[in-house]
Amino acid sequence: MSLPPRPTALLCALVAAAALLPTAGPARAAAALAFGACPDSVPKPPAPDRVECGRLSVPLDRRHPSGPHIEIAVSRVPASGTPAERRGILLVNPGGPGGSGLPYAVTKRAKLPASVRRAYDVIGFDPRGVGSSTPVDCGPMGGLFTAPGADPVPTTPRAERTYLAALRRMADDCAAGAGAEVLPYLSTEQTAYDMDAIRAALGEPRTGFLGVSYGSYLGAAYAARFPHRVGRMVLDSVVGPWDWYDFDVVQSRAMLRARDTFFAWTAAHPERFGLGGDTDAVRQAYLRTRRGLAARPVNGFGPAEFDRAVYRALGRTERWTGLADGLRAYLADGSPDGLRPASASDSPEARNYEAANRIVKCADGPGPTPRQIVADIRRTRRLDAQPVLTGMEASACAYWHHRPDRRTPLGSPAAPPALLVASAHDPVTPVEGARELRELLPGSRLVTLDDDYSHGVFASRGNACVDGTVAAYLIDGTVPAADVRCAGPGLPETR
Repeated sequence: MSLPPRPTALLCALVAAAALLPTAGPARAAAALAFGACPDSVPKPPAPDRVECGRLSVPLDRRHPSGPHIEIAVSRVPASGTPAERRGILLVNPGGPGGSGLPYAVTKRAKLPASVRRAYDVIGFDPRGVGSSTPVDCGPMGGLFTAPGADPVPTTPRAERTYLAALRRMADDCAAGAGAEVLPYLSTEQTAYDMDAIRAALGEPRTGFLGVSYGSYLGAAYAARFPHRVGRMVLDSVVGPWDWYDFDVVQSRAMLRARDTFFAWTAAHPERFGLGGDTDAVRQAYLRTRRGLAARPVNGFGPAEFDRAVYRALGRTERWTGLADGLRAYLADGSPDGLRPASASDSPEARNYEAANRIVKCADGPGPTPRQIVADIRRTRRLDAQPVLTGMEASACAYWHHRPDRRTPLGSPAAPPALLVASAHDPVTPVEGARELRELLPGSRLVTLDDDYSHGVFASRGNACVDGTVAAYLIDGTVPAADVRCAGPGLPETR
């Protein structure tokens, strides 16, 4: 059975049609999963391992299990070890919100320690509204996919009003594209219920879980709702337990610190990058590039596209060389090709990601006020006149057509201890978020990779201390007696 992506328009059609049909009660979501062939988007693992895919029908609204249902796409790579080695299932989520987890069961599993691959059936799934799970689309999203986009950093009162107007249009576009009546049900809490439906359909008593970035937030939401169903839970690159808008602000300030580190690193290698031998010289080269693209975009690449490229590069140190080389190339010949992302920012997958990202964030709790957004941008610009605001997705919630009255519950004292993993200088999910979330999961431990500046740690950075600690927890349930600090790689080598 293949899982072709469904057109966004089918979401509302599915809901409307399902409302007219007789449906089973809560037991419907606990039906066994039938697995078969996967869509082409899911890579095949090397033999003898195999991946298989299926669909699970779940209620759109968990409070009304006999109402409309949607389908969740699920993938599975069975454990490769003996029955005695098996520890159960390990659901995985790559982040976002909006990231597709269907192929992640294969791609992330390939990086896991061998002992973990032998012990767990790795289960991927596309969260509701994402990928092959009734995907959503917000249409033009207030001009987000227009290239070149408007400068995303307002510097005058008029520009601030234009910025807010684009956020309002984005909210209107999402209400029209996804359907205003659906917006409340594409939340993290509803996805946590879907996770438990997957567990039940697989006949497992507990949910083992590995969530990265937004996946950590999803895992904490699952622990809040189903603490007694939690198995061994690893939360990597942890989102703090804040309102999404507040998290976005914290991230925007961390991006400034990461960019300063990038400037200093580039300046330490003037013979390699040719952007100057001190931090201020590199900063000025960066600003000349951005000003040039703002004044004269090149083939659809302007300041908004530049900021998106910078945001992406700052999150992983292995991308820093490419960013520095791209700056040098633009200053040398006026071409931004070295800064362009490899994949199109307006592809169907990208459009689905951006739509799901805003819809989930705005379904998870109250949004900011327009006045608060402007005040925070001004505060950030006082820290640095040219900030990177690309990650401020929850700003659109100021005009959202559905206004939640509470924040998604996270964590529970009734859940077993989890293992939280963080990079000491991750700008995407700053480490203070892990420290605060740990307080909501009593007995849990934090594994920190010191002297590291990247997003994504376990089975990602190749650190034996981190990977060994997490593997021991997943296999034997070994919870460290105290928090663990692992020696990190430092700043990247030039190449």
